[in-house]
Amino acid sequence: MVARTSPARKRQLERFGAHVRGWRELHGISAAELARRAHVTRDTLRAIETGAGSPRLDSVLAVVSALGFVDHLVAAADPLATETGRTLAMDAVRKRA
Repeated sequence: MVARTSPARKRQLERFGAHVRGWRELHGISAAELARRAHVTRDTLRAIETGAGSPRLDSVLAVVSALGFVDHLVAAADPLATETGRTLAMDAVRKRA
């Protein structure tokens, strides 16, 4: 069964792709050059930049690594980096005590 992408998720993928494209353009490199540096196909990069398809996570990380912001992306996933995450962690600690 193929899962459908919700309209909200499609917008998020498109926004993320536009940000990746923006970083590439700020670096002044072509899509072909970024794909080469990231060791992905041009089609994979196109899928990431347009928010289409389902590129593998390691391909996405390779592209953002080649653009120099992989550490920021990984740090953004840290649950303790947000107030919500810290609150949930504190609640979990309290429940164990």
